[in-house]
Amino acid sequence: MHSYNTIFIDGHWVSSTGGDTISIVSPHDEQVIASVPNGTPADIDAAVGAARRAFDTGPWPRMTVSERLDFLTRLADLYEARLEDFAQIISAEMGAPITLSRARQATGGLYCLRSTISVAEEYEWEQPRPTAESGPAIVRRLPVGVVGAIAPFNFPQMLIMAKLAPALAAGCTVVVKPAPECPLDAMLLAELVEQAGLPAGVVNVVPADKAASEHLVAHPMVDKIAFTGSTPAGRQIASVCGRDMRRCTVELGGKSAAIILDDADPVATASAMEFASFANSGQGCVSQTRILVPRARKSAHINALADMVESLHVGDPSDPTVDVGPMVTRTQQQRVAEYIELGADEGATTVVGGPGMPEGLTHGWYVRPTLFADVHNGMRIAQEEIFGPVVCVIEYEDIDDAVRIAQDSPYGLGGSVWTNDRAAGMAVADRMRTGMFGINTFTLDFGSPFGGFKASGIGREFGPESLDEYTESQTLYVDAALA
Repeated sequence: MHSYNTIFIDGHWVSSTGGDTISIVSPHDEQVIASVPNGTPADIDAAVGAARRAFDTGPWPRMTVSERLDFLTRLADLYEARLEDFAQIISAEMGAPITLSRARQATGGLYCLRSTISVAEEYEWEQPRPTAESGPAIVRRLPVGVVGAIAPFNFPQMLIMAKLAPALAAGCTVVVKPAPECPLDAMLLAELVEQAGLPAGVVNVVPADKAASEHLVAHPMVDKIAFTGSTPAGRQIASVCGRDMRRCTVELGGKSAAIILDDADPVATASAMEFASFANSGQGCVSQTRILVPRARKSAHINALADMVESLHVGDPSDPTVDVGPMVTRTQQQRVAEYIELGADEGATTVVGGPGMPEGLTHGWYVRPTLFADVHNGMRIAQEEIFGPVVCVIEYEDIDDAVRIAQDSPYGLGGSVWTNDRAAGMAVADRMRTGMFGINTFTLDFGSPFGGFKASGIGREFGPESLDEYTESQTLYVDAALA
């Protein structure tokens, strides 16, 4: 880890206009590992101004798509050479287990970038349309303009790239505002942008706290905000953008349900829930945090899940044998601990885990992986996003009851069904109102859209749908008499 004294604006590393810094604290040992400047509203003004000039008068939006993709391919090659650096940085700054950082965190950013390049090569940037009067029309997809990209802490590189890659492919210019908990990976990305030779002002990176984020969201020279984070913050951002008639995508929270049908094997399903529910220490918006089991087989499923949760190795995220690391901040640790206490107060049975630090750990922002049973869907632990290693088992009577419970949520991001019968799984999937749904799987594909229904957000990331989000349709009419 190393500290940064400057921020990346208009193709240069420049000093912040303020003197404050953000200290990056290890969630494992609570020691400061690095610092970066704390960007100010004036820094945001400078970054937005650079992006505005780069879009209005610079070469980037005027290049061919192929020319832009050449730059992105160069960036992807540089990125791939630094994958281990990204993995180590992300684990150190936000606590993801190193195996996950290597397999999903760092590689997620790379795969998203390369997938976007492939999708953009096949994307229909122009489409002829027949007309009844003057002749043919051409529908063109044009870049939306200057984008403010605000990323969260939990999958920092993947969710920066989910915004940056399609925006750049479309011809937009971008101001990246990483999460203050983990800005180091974004600063490394800025170094690679510089090395790749992207024109000045096309990508700007300003680490900053909430005040600068709010300034970016409301900035009159920004054409679109792309945000991933909490639903309350997303509502506020969408309100500001709606007031000013500016575009936004907001990828927000979830409380996904895994519906286990009565033919599913308890041990095999519990094994799958290790990743589906506890990956990234439960700090995932698509985590399957409600596990719905048939009442007639609840004991078998609860016992299998308990064995799985008890087997999880909690500890130092740099240890490749660790399954669950710390929470990203002390505040998040305290928040999750309060939900664990709340679950018991609400009448749920603590099967595994509970309040307090995991055994053998005396420092760091850890919580005990916790499995609750005897949960009804009206409890707060079943309705609110906890964002930690806490899972609720909810019993159901029949398929109709299971679907009703799964749908009884303010969120609609993801979900899954587990069965040996494909037709039965499809029948459940057909009834779900979620942006993503798995049948005997829990996965993510960078070539397919990611996003949710209801309070889980507006818009989609990944796949050709992501390019739709960073372009505007323009209809061009051409007089047929013209040669």
